Amino acid sequence: MTSIIILLCAILIVIVLVQIGKVTELTAQIKGEKEVLRDNSKWNGLLSLVFLVVFLSGTVISAVKYKNVMLGFGPHTSASEHGSELDMIFKITLLVTGIVFILTHIALFWFAYQYRWQENRKAKFISHDNRLEMWWTGVPAIVMTLLVVSGLNSWNKVMADVSPEEDYIEIEATGQQFNWIIRYPGSDGKLGTRDFKLTTGDNQLGLDFKDPKNWDDALPSQELLLPVGKKVRVRIIAKDVLHNFFLPHFRVKMDAVPGLPTYFVFTPVKTTEEYRRELAKYPEYQELTDPADPQSQRYKKFEYELACAELCGKGHYSMRRVFRVVSQKEFDEWNAKQESFYLTQIRGKKIDPNLDIEVLDIEAAQRAKTFSADMKKAVEGLTPADKTLQLKHVNYKTGSSDLTDGSRYELDNLVEALNTYPQISLEVAGHTDNVGEAAQNTILSAARANAVVRYLTDKGISAGRLKSRGYGDSKPLVPNDSDENRAKNRRTEFTIL
Repeated sequence: MTSIIILLCAILIVIVLVQIGKVTELTAQIKGEKEVLRDNSKWNGLLSLVFLVVFLSGTVISAVKYKNVMLGFGPHTSASEHGSELDMIFKITLLVTGIVFILTHIALFWFAYQYRWQENRKAKFISHDNRLEMWWTGVPAIVMTLLVVSGLNSWNKVMADVSPEEDYIEIEATGQQFNWIIRYPGSDGKLGTRDFKLTTGDNQLGLDFKDPKNWDDALPSQELLLPVGKKVRVRIIAKDVLHNFFLPHFRVKMDAVPGLPTYFVFTPVKTTEEYRRELAKYPEYQELTDPADPQSQRYKKFEYELACAELCGKGHYSMRRVFRVVSQKEFDEWNAKQESFYLTQIRGKKIDPNLDIEVLDIEAAQRAKTFSADMKKAVEGLTPADKTLQLKHVNYKTGSSDLTDGSRYELDNLVEALNTYPQISLEVAGHTDNVGEAAQNTILSAARANAVVRYLTDKGISAGRLKSRGYGDSKPLVPNDSDENRAKNRRTEFTIL
């Protein structure tokens, strides 16, 4: 029914237009062709003048009214080091083209009025004028040359890559339908290598986990941070279709092309809070986003955002990510808390190419850091429970007191701690589950505690600072009612005396 109504409306419009044409023809016959032509020319000329005034006024008024929401004007000055130069080029180009626009606009519609058809007026025919040719060819060519040269100079500055000796952070942005996957380097400050042949459902970026640089890389899915005042190099790539890495407030815009890595280098110069304070100076950003909440001013809701500037599909809108620019200290604290994608998602699984390595260097380093912090708390503790630490990564061969090769990393951490705190002495305690006879469990636990003490003394720790004792299954942490709980009860720990 709706289609029929639309069709009938279209037919009606055609009929009305045809009738208007017929009325015009009848009017011309009654009044005379010249009279109609004179009236039409007069009204066309007057309406051209009206359009000239209304359009130019609207252009100027709207530009003044909305300048504070446009990039490069009002509070929206660039938040990056290079952005101010790009903004200046844009403003110069806008000034030049704006002057041309106004002059041509006035000339177009003034001429439409001034040279409207009038009786007894004849058009003047000019076949050629060298001076005019020189003006309208030479002047634009000179202006365009100056604009292009200045733009090219800025382009070379903006697109310059980092040098090896510079202090910078490198991150990676991978566009896919419909999300940005952002990869941050870990404590080594380096991003690991990729190989598209390694791409799987578990390893969607095709990271090569044989490369140690990949072991500490993080893929934060929520909050994204950048440090203020530090150069950022972004590797940019796409997995499926053409995307565009767009940080409007930083004047960063670069295509993400499948199979063709690109990059962009920029330096943030304003933290998110500093940008908000700039916005707060303008009345329109003091408006409330929620009338019921007096603290919901627009400037408080501002966030830097990453968008895709290509129409990459129907879910294009969902590629928006929020970036927060903070101090270097805050960024370092946040970055240190990011979990390694490899250690949390890949390590120990069938797809892990490093299954034959019991303890990786990065795991040993993380364990050492954790052990040092726990040891400090234990030394400062007041109760026996506070002063007791479990050696979580000390293990033995099944049914014996022989230490596994991987245990040396944890025991070396203990050696370092004992050297750091020469005033303390320890009791090393062995514990088992309740499987087997209690007497045998006590003997086994004592042998295991002795093995730890022997390792420590072999590393130079005085035997006078160490005691060992086997408790067998007499002090379980949890009930021995499942394989998981029995594994928790099989442990070696020490208490600071």
